[in-house]
Amino acid sequence: MPILKLIKTALVPILLFWLALPVVAHGHAFPAHLDPRVGATVSGSPSVVRIWFDGDIEPIFSTISVQDASGKRVDKGNGHVDPPDSTLLEVSVPPLPPGTYRVIWSVVARDGHRTMGDYTFVVK
Repeated sequence: MPILKLIKTALVPILLFWLALPVVAHGHAFPAHLDPRVGATVSGSPSVVRIWFDGDIEPIFSTISVQDASGKRVDKGNGHVDPPDSTLLEVSVPPLPPGTYRVIWSVVARDGHRTMGDYTFVVK
């Protein structure tokens, strides 16, 4: 019995410490930086819309598009993951007239987890 008590005395604090550690979710890629930024008002039309993610993304399963306020797609249809930087998703846009634009993105992290979202920016 003293060995059982010793095991309980040693293991319980270790188990409690281990359970109290924060859990970190791995695998999902989330935006780390956006250009234009979320909700930004830019004085001129950007030529490219870019989103950098906090992890590598799969080029074949990652998409980005830009729509105007009526929902019409206005980007050049060349969205892609940058070959030298597998955290960068970008698409070219023609000169945009003043208005509100919506960026819609969907990416798959290298381990297969999908993340998607959207945001708006304004060209004045």
